[in-house]
Amino acid sequence: MFSSEAVASAWNVQFAGKPALIINRSDGYLSGSIFDKRFLAHRVVWAMKYGEWPKDQIDHINGNRSDNRISNLRDVPNIENGKNLGLPSNNTSGVRGVYFSTLRKKWVVQIGSHEKRKTIGSFHDFEDAVAARRKAEKQFGYHSNHGSVRERFPKTTQSASAQQGDW
Repeated sequence: MFSSEAVASAWNVQFAGKPALIINRSDGYLSGSIFDKRFLAHRVVWAMKYGEWPKDQIDHINGNRSDNRISNLRDVPNIENGKNLGLPSNNTSGVRGVYFSTLRKKWVVQIGSHEKRKTIGSFHDFEDAVAARRKAEKQFGYHSNHGSVRERFPKTTQSASAQQGDW
């Protein structure tokens, strides 16, 4: 790994015991360099725990992109990762997939299924629309956190995995 014992010793003096991969990117993910190659911290945490790189995407279950505790990570295909998204900042109803149609004068419910948008129905009553959306989320296997309000990109200077020691 190192060209000599002296180089290894110098590296250890400078870096051993210190948090790694703690650069907070503008998108909220933590990253850093190892031997001049950039890595996302959550992918490195996964590889360190399981001895192999993730096969697909790493989903942060609670939506906090800097919370890299292994209990908060899961290796899932893109379509599954899309079933655990937060509430968009431009959402006006407070519920993902529910909007008020001024043309119909009703609440419209939509959901993504197999990469296509599907209209569930339209409702006079907001609560009925929300209930229909929740039922569809269960039917299509959405994560229970899907559509939750999340802090956009929590500020952190150190990975949560280093803080919590959750391996």
